[in-house]
Parts: sequence; structure tokens; C-alpha cells
Amino acid sequence: MWKKHPRSLPYLFFTEMWERFGYYLMIGIFTLYLKDSVENGGFNFNESESATLYGLFIALVYITPFLGGLLADRVLGYRFSIIIGGICMGIGYCVMGIHSYTGLYTGMAMVIVGNGFFKPNISTLLGNIYSAPELKDHKDEGYNIFYMGVNLGAFICNFVAAAIYIIWGWKYAFISAGIGMFLGVIIFLTGNKQFVHADVRKPLQEGDRPLSNILLVIILPAIAAGILGWYIPGNILGKDSTDAFICACIPIVLLYGSIYARSNSEEKRPVGALLAIFASVILFWAVFKQNGSALNTWANNYTQREVTGKTRDIFAALKQADTLKYTAKVRDSIDHHFRKQHLSPEVMKQLNDSFAATTTDAKAITAFAKKTKDSILKTNAYPNYFKNIPAEKLPADKGSIMVWATNLSQSINPGWVILLTPLVIAFFAWCKKRGKEPSTPTKIAIGLFISALSVLVMVGAVYAGNNGADKVSVLWLMGSYGVITIGELLLSPMGLSIVSKLSPQRTTSLMMGGWMLAISMGNMLSGVLSSMWDKYDNKAGYFWLNFFLLLGATFIMLFILKWLNKVMKEKGVH
Repeated sequence: MWKKHPRSLPYLFFTEMWERFGYYLMIGIFTLYLKDSVENGGFNFNESESATLYGLFIALVYITPFLGGLLADRVLGYRFSIIIGGICMGIGYCVMGIHSYTGLYTGMAMVIVGNGFFKPNISTLLGNIYSAPELKDHKDEGYNIFYMGVNLGAFICNFVAAAIYIIWGWKYAFISAGIGMFLGVIIFLTGNKQFVHADVRKPLQEGDRPLSNILLVIILPAIAAGILGWYIPGNILGKDSTDAFICACIPIVLLYGSIYARSNSEEKRPVGALLAIFASVILFWAVFKQNGSALNTWANNYTQREVTGKTRDIFAALKQADTLKYTAKVRDSIDHHFRKQHLSPEVMKQLNDSFAATTTDAKAITAFAKKTKDSILKTNAYPNYFKNIPAEKLPADKGSIMVWATNLSQSINPGWVILLTPLVIAFFAWCKKRGKEPSTPTKIAIGLFISALSVLVMVGAVYAGNNGADKVSVLWLMGSYGVITIGELLLSPMGLSIVSKLSPQRTTSLMMGGWMLAISMGNMLSGVLSSMWDKYDNKAGYFWLNFFLLLGATFIMLFILKWLNKVMKEKGVH
């Protein structure tokens, strides 16, 4: 696999593998950690709260590469930026394990800043390495191999996380994420001399904005716009945090518009093509990044995770399964005939009647009912897993069952990537030999359409489970992830590749930051969509919404495809 590629590729491969190990370990447990009860070391968030914070977090993680890429281009260089970012993220993961709001938000902030320095610059460094004439034709394949490293780390991390949080708790799972990041930094330092020739800062050219100008004209206005968005009366997009994020993005989007406007005649069309692609793929990330929120909820509450017999013994020995106890408290908290995630009218009547026996104040009775309902709905002190199991299949009082850890479902997608990447590489190599390899924009368009088809698998899962009344096989999740993985392989590494191919050399890292900005906006939208989960009584409607969003993105890409291919041809790349 390595023979046709530079000696630096394995170092970048394993650096990125361990960085993604830490990041996806943290992402795999993030919403589960937030929703767990305070008694179990969590924060007792409800579905909407956890999804919103998750979306905001992963959005900010991908918006800081804009500034990190700019600083690397102009001041720090790529190697130093990668080292700074890796160390910052490693410390941030460890701090997130401190069970307090201060620890949570401080750690999140460090991960957000660290990723800004790390993420765009390791991809740009790889692109610079493949800029040599003898390596130019192997760039797509190099990015695919690099992307497999991403997913190798994402695959193994969830098994490590499950064992650690089952044995020792959430805190040590976050610390293990930090250790993974530190290992990545050590590997990068070991191969440092392999990257020297590719770490070339780009001098300021006529028409470029000075760094000080960008800080004053873009960054400070973005911060001011974010603050303004937070305090805008009402919630335009559902949450103050969402309003603030969208407002903060406006000055940055305007910056990329100005880059296009200031580009010379040779650069204008390639920059315009990149901006069009960035806009087209936002909806892909909005759906794809629900793996840590809505699809994690599906795995936790709607997927049959019980293990028995020899399988139970194996999972128990490997610490990949947890024991759920069924007690009177659990039994009394669940209505088996009312399947919509809120208390049944019968239970509410009993609560009202019991309180009414002590007072005749109608307002007090109403207030008590609302407070009681909100309190019971918010608490996660009892396992949600029991909510949609038929009464006859529930354990006896004080009995228990063993279920595989929810975060293991997060390894399905990277597992598919590892299996399918060699096949995809081989397929396009076969096409290339026959002169029929699709262009990079065409691959992205096909990837969007295939990703839309993956959502239809989840629509089928909803119907198979009678809209959540019954649990369904994990095969539904595996099927959906399998289909979207094909779309992902045609889109995500190709996005990195096309930025490297079309970007003007002096702004390569800044344009890589633009790709990350598109991911960031998609991530934020994923949180907005996931926060709507409980609003859909019919979960099929939720997945149909995702399907039509991806289908719309596909049509947009097809509409501009001919123009994009023409720009690629003019640039002399494929």
C-alpha cells in the first residue's frame, strides 16, 4: 500500500489515527455522558439540550481551522501548528473528564482551539507533499489512505472507551482520549524531518489581507456578531447558541466572498468552484454528523442490545457490556402502553389526584403537575432501554439484563470505511486504467446521492419497530451506516483532495479552513436537526426530512457539475 507513496505518509497516517482515536472516543460518549444521571457522573441533560450542545461543540471544533490555517500560512508554519494543536487537544480531553461545568466547558474550549491548529494543517501538509510532479497522480489515493487512518482510530476507540467507562467511569474515558492525542504528537515529532520540505510559509502577495486586517475586520466582528446573535430577542433558530453561531459565521463567509472578488483572472474560477462545493456539502455534514446524537439515541433506546448466553460471557469478559437493573423505581416510571416518550394520561391523573388530596388550589395543582412531568421527563436515573420492551419480556423485579455499550455503534461507520476503502481505491484504479475514472466533483455528486439513500434504511427501521414501540435489530444501523459510508468515501477525502488541487498556493490552508467552515455549519445544523427528535411523534418523518435535505444537495451539485468539471479541466487536474 505504501510503495507508490512518500515516506512521510505513514507518519501522517498514524498521527491522524491517534488524533482521531481521541476525538471520536470523546464524541462517542459525549451525549451519553451529558444525558447520564448526576448520580452516575453525568449532567442529567435531556435530548434537546444534549443535541444542541453537541451540535454547537462539533460546529466550533470545525470553525476554528479558519484561523488556525491562516496563522499557519502566514506566521507559525504547519509543523509547529500541528504540535500546538495536538498538545492543546490532549489536555482538553483530560480536563473534560473533571465532573463540573467548569471542567466540561474549559475542556471543550481547549479541544476547539487545538483542533483549529491541528486539523487544517495536517491535511495541507499532506497536500504539499503530494505537490511534487512524480506524486501528483497519486494524490487522491494518498488522501484515501490517509482517510483510512482517520477511521482506524475512530473504529478502535469505542471499544477502549466502553471498557474504561464501564470499569472506572466517564472521567477515565476522557483521559484515555487525551493519551491517544499525546501518542499522535509523539509520532509526528518522530517523523518531523520527513515534513521539512513541505512546511513552506506563503509570503503575502498583492491583494492579500494582512493578518492584522483579518483580525480587525473579520475575527472581532465575528465575535461581536456572535454576542449580538445571542442577545437577539427570541430564538430565531431555536436556541440562543444557534443564533449566535450563525451570526458569527457571517463575517467569515463575507471573507471568502472577498477572496473570490480579489482573486486575479487565473484564480477566480477555481476559487469560485471551491466555494460552490463548500456550499453544496453543508447538508451532507448536517445528516452525517447525527451519528453522535440522533443515531446514538436510536442505538441507545430503539436498538436491541441485550446479549445472552456465550455472547454475554464474551462481552462481559471484554468489558464491552453493561448491566441494567430492573427495579420497582424503574417499573413505576414506565408506561408500557404509551410510546411517545412522555407520561401517560393515567399516570398524570394519579399524580394530580394524589396532590389534590392536600389542596384545593387549582393553580397549585396545575403547577405541581407540570413540575412533576418535567422532572420525570428530564431525569435519566432509570434506564431508557426498558421503555419499549413489552411487559411480558421485562426482567423480574430486581432482575437485570446485560446490553452491549451504546457507544460501540459509533464504530460501525469507521469499520465500514476500513473495509470499503481498499475496494473503492481498487475500483477507481480500475476505472483510471480504462480512462473512465469520474472527476472529483462527479464523485462528490454521486456521494451525496448515495448518502440520501442511506436515510431510507432508517425509514425502514422506524416501520420495522412500529415507530419505536418495539426494538429493532442493529442490522438496520449497520445497513444505514454501510450505505452512507460509500457516500462518505466519495465525498469527504475527495473534498480534501479538491481543495489541494484548486486552491491558489498562497491561500491553500485558508481554503482548507473554508472546507472546515462548511463542515462546521453542517455540524451546527446537525445539532439543530437532532434537537427536533422529540418533536417528531412519527420518527419516520424525521428521517424523511433528512432524506429530502440530502436529495436537495444532490440536485444543487448536479446543476453545477458541468461547470465544475470545466474548471477542473482548465486547471489541468482531474
